[in-house]
Amino acid sequence: MGFSWKVAMDEAPQAISSRCCIAGGGPAGMMLGYLLARAGVDTIVLEKHADFLRDFRGDTIHPSTLEAMHDLGLLEDFLKLPHQEVRQGEVKVGDITIPLVDFSHLPVHAKFVALMPQWDFLDFLAERAKHYPSFQLLMSAEVDGLIEEQGRVAGVVAKTGDGHLTIHTDLTIGADGRHSFARRHAGFVPSDIGAPMDVLWFKLLRRTTDAGALLGRIDAGQILAVFNRGEYWQCAYVIAKGSAERLKAQGIGSLRGKVAALAPFLADRVGELESFDDVKLLTVAVDRLPLWHKPGLLCIGDAAHAMSPVGGVGINLAIQDAIAAANILAGPLRGNGPLTNQLLAQVQKRREWPTKVIQAIQVVVQKRIISRVLGGTGKIAPPWIVRLFIYFPVLRRLPARLVGLGVRRERVASPARR
Repeated sequence: MGFSWKVAMDEAPQAISSRCCIAGGGPAGMMLGYLLARAGVDTIVLEKHADFLRDFRGDTIHPSTLEAMHDLGLLEDFLKLPHQEVRQGEVKVGDITIPLVDFSHLPVHAKFVALMPQWDFLDFLAERAKHYPSFQLLMSAEVDGLIEEQGRVAGVVAKTGDGHLTIHTDLTIGADGRHSFARRHAGFVPSDIGAPMDVLWFKLLRRTTDAGALLGRIDAGQILAVFNRGEYWQCAYVIAKGSAERLKAQGIGSLRGKVAALAPFLADRVGELESFDDVKLLTVAVDRLPLWHKPGLLCIGDAAHAMSPVGGVGINLAIQDAIAAANILAGPLRGNGPLTNQLLAQVQKRREWPTKVIQAIQVVVQKRIISRVLGGTGKIAPPWIVRLFIYFPVLRRLPARLVGLGVRRERVASPARR
């Protein structure tokens, strides 16, 4: 699958062309590549790694994404892959357990969050996309430069194991994450919204006797989120921004003790953390581009807006960007000539408002809850408004709606509708 080329050191980079080139083979890039190829658009996706195997990436596939897979006729096969299903979730605040979210009432076919390694999701999309002759996926191909002609982006230069490859294209998509080369080279500077925390990720053994619906534990200045991954718990220990080095200096025993005190059911297995080599630091960033596009270039997903891990919605918001971009751009891309900047602006207009709303909610949670918890030390108790979730189950539908579907859900357009 993909192009094959050999470039001698003294030769000019080989040049190819495509209607659309997508920098980044993450969820946004792979979904958009699949959708454009499905619509008959000649599309190349560039992924800088040799495979999709990266641990502690976002592994939550939310109902909005699962519904998109249903619309594409892929859901049944997709759910045959190993996964866990979160239909309800609860958080223990101090000594009180709050049933916080219930996805069972969402108006979708899959009323749950699927927990699945992100590489399985990306491999699945790549496998299905390669059936379309207009789709190409180039692995170990990292964008190294943008080609600009007559005031517009006209392609990219990709660095590969065999040298450089020049790709001339009518539209370049920057979907290469929050450290996006495409947006940086284009001169785009994101507005920093800020985040008061970072996250330590690690795994601990899960036993069949462990609770299944537990999502988090908040107490005594600490926050721990746990996700049922079948044989193990995927754990996210929230720390104050920039405090990772100080925690490391205290030694791994300090982290073990904190986790054991916060979640006693894990106390007999924190020894699995032999050193900080078993812990992955996620430096949290929340930002957004004021302008997502320029002639010939459009940024989507984390390249346009890095999200807080609050709610785990980053992947699914990126996929909604991809669906909106495909719905708006696939038809014009099947034609001839460059796309107008007005068309690219339509994508930003469509997706900027829901991004702002979700980020605003995340900022409120960060300031009102996370910052206050991390700044405290004693026993805490949930406020009365949170306790209402115990007695009024209907309240659990609101966070389920926000987390599961977002504030503007994109529907995959059929070829007929286009």
